[in-house]
Amino acid sequence: MPKSSPRSDERVSLRGATPQVPIAEAKNNLSALVARVERGEEIAITRRGVPVVRLVPDQGAGEGMAGRRERVEAALRRLRQLGEGAAFVGDLKAIAREGLDGEP
Repeated sequence: MPKSSPRSDERVSLRGATPQVPIAEAKNNLSALVARVERGEEIAITRRGVPVVRLVPDQGAGEGMAGRRERVEAALRRLRQLGEGAAFVGDLKAIAREGLDGEP
């Protein structure tokens, strides 16, 4: 029995184990590809056999809302600590603008 060609989710790069998916198949199977990436897999999307895009997991995606909330709360606590005892002289918008532009 002749061997059939591999499905797109079984194709791998010769340089590594990153699965490669042609762009047309990626468009038709985006939800499934996103689910795989959410589980930690990286996937290369190809155009005419050449990888052009790599789908990778978001660094903060695995922590969930509780983890994100804790990071925001920690950042706010740190900002409050930094602001204790600080005195601003002048307009806060002007101070911020000076910090961005490097000029008063």
